Amino acid sequence: MGTATEKVWKKGAVLGEGDLIFVTVGGMRAFDRLIIEMNRIAGKVDEEVVMQIGSTDYEPKSCDYFRFMPVNEIEELYAGARLVVCHAGIGSILTAVKYNRPLILVPRLQRYGEVFDDHQLEIAREMESRGMTVVYDTSNLESAVENVDIRAIEFRGETNLVHKLKEYLDQMKK
Repeated sequence: MGTATEKVWKKGAVLGEGDLIFVTVGGMRAFDRLIIEMNRIAGKVDEEVVMQIGSTDYEPKSCDYFRFMPVNEIEELYAGARLVVCHAGIGSILTAVKYNRPLILVPRLQRYGEVFDDHQLEIAREMESRGMTVVYDTSNLESAVENVDIRAIEFRGETNLVHKLKEYLDQMKK
């Protein structure tokens, strides 16, 4: 593991076999609503929780966190997670799919000033229609974490969806 990853992942479990919940908000704006609620949950679960909090002002007290880290080291956390909880960003979704990790999406919402429009809401609804767990109200997040289907994401026959997600991400980079 990379040096930065070692600093936040203390237990050093075998990748993919640990009791790790990895939370990520990506590189966009702050996402206090997700980080505050996952901090509360982290204080109650018997699993290690590591959060990538980005530019969020709130600093978790119940788990390890970091703001940003090199992509290859973040991918180590995806690879080692039992569960990924993240915003409904395409990059985060595709990385979880790449590592075949169970995923809970919490879309950023325009009404809370978390995004400029509700594109994450649209993405989340599409993913939910395909069987992915989506939490719109963070008061339901603890129940989702406790009851998530921990089978890995499967997009059998869905290569078109993954292709479309990658195309969308490429357009966003332009």
